[in-house]
Amino acid sequence: MQASNIKKIGVLLRPSTPELKNNYYTLEKVFKKYGIDVYVDSISGAMIDIMGMDFDALCEHVDALVTLGGDGTLISAVRRSFEYNIPVLGVYAGSLGFLADVNLDEIDEFVRNMVKGKVRVDERSVLEVRIVSESGERKMYAFNDMVLTRPSVSNMIHIETLVDSKAFNTYYGDGVIVSTPTGSTAYNVSAGGPVLFPLSKVFALTPICPHSLTQRPVVLPGEFSIEMKTQEPRALVIIDGQDMHELEQGQSVHIKLATKTAKLIHREEFNYFDVLKEKLRWGE
Repeated sequence: MQASNIKKIGVLLRPSTPELKNNYYTLEKVFKKYGIDVYVDSISGAMIDIMGMDFDALCEHVDALVTLGGDGTLISAVRRSFEYNIPVLGVYAGSLGFLADVNLDEIDEFVRNMVKGKVRVDERSVLEVRIVSESGERKMYAFNDMVLTRPSVSNMIHIETLVDSKAFNTYYGDGVIVSTPTGSTAYNVSAGGPVLFPLSKVFALTPICPHSLTQRPVVLPGEFSIEMKTQEPRALVIIDGQDMHELEQGQSVHIKLATKTAKLIHREEFNYFDVLKEKLRWGE
């Protein structure tokens, strides 16, 4: 969808932040000024005492989602709305994020440009994660990363890893991060992984505190698939630092890039490297 064709938006607010009520009304006023209908999801609406829509019904009804909060709010919205294939705009309430790059002071100019088609929609790779057992499978999507780790800080974990069904590596340490390019500046970079250009079709495998210094991060082409399994009785699969699932003995985790992409609406002049320099303080 072209951004200029957006006629209805759904708004999601940072959870447990009722003080965003006035900000919501500012946002609503600007979009309505340019002829765009505004709806809010039921959880956000209850938080600020207005009527909202069920999230799935909202996604079916609107042309785009707008999050008001920070990167965490945007990441949650992208994951929950992924099957609906609608773009997401992040408006930050606080400091500049890696993903939410428009603030309320800029929103009038941004929407004016949007209705003229003078914004851009970036397509970001998303991980499709399946936990597979003999009885079936559970499928999830990760916008930033998937982490396979041990359930207790007192233990380490062995993780057998296959790439395209061929033996690749056995990691021994605190776990492994599989990161999208978008998520490369999150947990991945904290664990010593590489920073990836966000529009590239690759992903990174980064060991967390490996027991051997020879275990290094690896960047793989996006057409590869990964399988991970462990002989430990229990392990944890963590999606975007937000959802946690227990991996039981005999189960395996299968990861690949999803066939669809997440779509983020940005200012036409948005420059990823400017954000990197500001957030990571490069050049200081």
